[in-house]
Amino acid sequence: MQVGTNQFKHISNLISVEVIKDSYNEVFDSRITTLVLEYPRIIHSELMTHRLFSRNASSSRAIPVGTVIEHAKNHPAMPVRFGKNQAGMQDAGEYEGSDMVKELWLESCRRACSFAEVMNEYKAHKQVINRILEPYQFIRVCLTSTNFANWNYLRNSTDADPTIHALAEVMKEAMQSSVPRKLFEGHWHVPFVKDWFDATGDQIFEDEDGNVISLEDALIISASCAAQTSYRKLDTSLDKAKDIYSKLIESKPCHASPVEHSALVITEKDDPMDYFSIEGVTHIDKRGMPWSGNLHGYVQYRQLIKDNAVYN
Repeated sequence: MQVGTNQFKHISNLISVEVIKDSYNEVFDSRITTLVLEYPRIIHSELMTHRLFSRNASSSRAIPVGTVIEHAKNHPAMPVRFGKNQAGMQDAGEYEGSDMVKELWLESCRRACSFAEVMNEYKAHKQVINRILEPYQFIRVCLTSTNFANWNYLRNSTDADPTIHALAEVMKEAMQSSVPRKLFEGHWHVPFVKDWFDATGDQIFEDEDGNVISLEDALIISASCAAQTSYRKLDTSLDKAKDIYSKLIESKPCHASPVEHSALVITEKDDPMDYFSIEGVTHIDKRGMPWSGNLHGYVQYRQLIKDNAVYN
């Protein structure tokens, strides 16, 4: 068990979950956790319905066709169970025909790869070719949230699709095995960046080579790494981070989702209305608790970015 970071869990060869950063604000009993997930793409639309999740995911438009074909051939994604048909949304469990249905799924993957190869010869763009390979792709997702309760209630259930149930189960196990680190006033939850506290309680950030860096650079690196979920190889260098940050966050229009994963601790106020004096607080719930975007008890870095969204 590791405190606050890098607790890895997996189930079979279909789903993996890694706790990247795990933090806790005792004032509001608010835990913020950043995970990197990998699971069959067939269940991604269901995960997207959970609006308290901030996420960045690998895109079919970003990965080269050859890479997608290679992964589909050598490690095809598929449902965790090939269940028998019955009325309703739940299957009747595995049966004598399950192995044959699984083999047919794999054959459909092989045929889709063959079609993709021919389309590639005709110079079709990857945003077209990779679509027919999506049922056989894994998707990699960086996800941050302060509330997993409704997700666990709905998805970590035998009524859920078996594949998304398996994902929810492993996510819960990984979070139960991780011990979040307490943060206090002035402290930040910054995924993908190593940090520690000095004798005075100040938060110190380091780059990949162990050099002390500023909070600003740490936030840039973190956003870059979240954005790089679309890639198979992660580049954590500051030069790469500044390049990606400039293209996404400083451009017009701003693509701000990668800066939703970093967050600043909110401290307690006597009057709930006083939370609105804190830059980045967007609303207060019926309990008088402060929110920033979809995060409770923290100021989401996105809410501090000018023109992070268009409203007109």
